[in-house]
Amino acid sequence: MEEFIASLDVDQYLPGALAWATNILLALLILIIGMWVAGKAYKGMVALAGRYPQLDDTLFKFFGSVIRYTILAFVGIAVLNRFGVQTASIIALLGAAGLAVGLALQGTLSNLAAGVMLLIFRPYKVDDFVEAAGKFGKVTEIDMFTTILQTFDNQHIIIPNSQIWGEQITNHSHHEIRGVDMTFGVAYGESIDAARAVIDKVLAEHPHVLKEPAPFVEVETLNNSSVDFIVRPFCEGQHYFDIRYSVPEQIKKGLDEANIEIPFPHRKVILVNETNQ
Repeated sequence: MEEFIASLDVDQYLPGALAWATNILLALLILIIGMWVAGKAYKGMVALAGRYPQLDDTLFKFFGSVIRYTILAFVGIAVLNRFGVQTASIIALLGAAGLAVGLALQGTLSNLAAGVMLLIFRPYKVDDFVEAAGKFGKVTEIDMFTTILQTFDNQHIIIPNSQIWGEQITNHSHHEIRGVDMTFGVAYGESIDAARAVIDKVLAEHPHVLKEPAPFVEVETLNNSSVDFIVRPFCEGQHYFDIRYSVPEQIKKGLDEANIEIPFPHRKVILVNETNQ
């Protein structure tokens, strides 16, 4: 009799145990396959960076992470569903939580969106000298949320991408050859040809001024007290600031040696001596 009761108990619980064991095995199988697919999807997205060298690899890593975690989220829901958990309420809860987090992190998400656009269109890259968000410096790092600049006085400036995207960006390193605009004035009584000869000589002797394209030296403006030359030598991008800060001194010395006057503001004072009658 006891053996009969024991066999009934086994027969009663055996189907449930088998179903539970089957769900565990299927859940493990779903989890393993899902993790494998997520890893493959991430690696496949990162591998695309080699096919599109014009785009930053950070962008592919970001999208790869988004795809991987999205797949893992669906895998988690599928695993819970195998154990009879009502996933509809969980999805609704995750959606509400995502909305709340999105509203709380609006600024961060705007930086993220701007970072994606910067990495897609690449108005600048690492090692470029740029002027953005009112700051000027060398780009040392670009990520999804910020751009980091190093200034000439060795400051480390971190700029949120949302402050850069949508505003004017000046990339001083985009072209290999650059023109350096400068203005020099000489007095009206001096010879324009002699002044131009001095400027041409200084530019011709400068080691970083290119012969082609030829420097541009012409009279630009007849000011109140001076004849102003616009001077535009061309150079390779890395020599821009060397020319910008060395040529004015050399031209000043050349004009002095040629006894050509550089005008400066004068003020004439007339004294009137009035005698009391």
